Amino acid sequence: MKKLQDLDIRGRRVVIRQDLNVPMKDGKISNDKRIRAALPTVRMALDKGAGVVLLSHLGRPVEGEYDEKFSLAPVAARVGELLGMTVPLVRRIEDVRVQPGQVVLLENIRFQKGEKKNNEELAARLAALGDVYVMDAFGAAHRAHASTEGAVRKAGLACAGPLMSAELDAFARVLDKPERPLAAVIGGSKVSTKLGVLENLLKRVDRLIVGGGIANTFLAASGFGVGTSLHEPELMDEARRIMAQAREAGKRFPLPVDVVVAPALAEGQPATVVDVDSVPADQMILDIGPKTVALYAAELRDAATVVWNGPVGAFETEPFGAGTRALAEALADSPAFVVVGGGDSVAAVEQYGLADRMGYISTGGGASLELLEGKVLPSVAALEDADR
Repeated sequence: MKKLQDLDIRGRRVVIRQDLNVPMKDGKISNDKRIRAALPTVRMALDKGAGVVLLSHLGRPVEGEYDEKFSLAPVAARVGELLGMTVPLVRRIEDVRVQPGQVVLLENIRFQKGEKKNNEELAARLAALGDVYVMDAFGAAHRAHASTEGAVRKAGLACAGPLMSAELDAFARVLDKPERPLAAVIGGSKVSTKLGVLENLLKRVDRLIVGGGIANTFLAASGFGVGTSLHEPELMDEARRIMAQAREAGKRFPLPVDVVVAPALAEGQPATVVDVDSVPADQMILDIGPKTVALYAAELRDAATVVWNGPVGAFETEPFGAGTRALAEALADSPAFVVVGGGDSVAAVEQYGLADRMGYISTGGGASLELLEGKVLPSVAALEDADR
């Protein structure tokens, strides 16, 4: 696919679809990480002599209806502050005007009727806002919306932005041409949300590690009692099938050997470490134990490439974050190329101050999951087709 960094855009109008869907509290931005991640693309376009029109969604308003609660006004102000320039917020598509060296932000794209249904007319109007259409919103790349897929196909010239390119390059290093051994750590609460990921990765990895509620289902499927733990009894047959596939393919698929249990998931609960064959019937598994941490760290020690999606315990609630923290520290110390994807695992490495010691931190939760499932993202397909 074409890339923004390779194009001559001097004197041209560039439309950049970004993911500026930042968390808000009381009308103010509570975390501007996504804005900061998007700004290098804007600066690149400005440095190349272009005028920039920014597009993004924010939250989930009723499509086609203006709602001040979901206005991008705070985002426009923050983008302008970080760029050191005024960034006007424009309500109507027909009112967008931009000159080289300027940046404008169109109001929440979901205020436009037809955005989520990928309306062709809306897609064409968005594409016509500039001479070049740049898709740089990896976090929305799995959605076939007018601004993420339709406008790419309607544009006379469409390309990927540097953030989008970096994301795809990082996942290609895991999925297409990994240095081996390749290991995957898949955590989170439910097998049902990551069944496709587990099945696709099992074909590619040399070892597959599970944690969180996902591991509980695999433990139950292996005949261990899991007490009152979150698990999915209806997926135990699927879990057995996946473990059988791993054995037949000679892939390592370690399960926890000890766990941290408590009566409930709440701050300050009395936590106890027990072996997996000794989980009390009235308690729940909320983290992996120290022997399992050592086992998993040993599995990862000689890996050349690792992808991590999902915590291995309820790390947001003390005292159930020790396993996730130890795993994050092991990956930070590893010489492997480590890709961290998914909101909770990214939040964990940031909380522990380890983000800058990982190989790549993904900005997309749903998009990264679909890549790990082996799916083609609609935006990526559109960009590839645009280069033909």
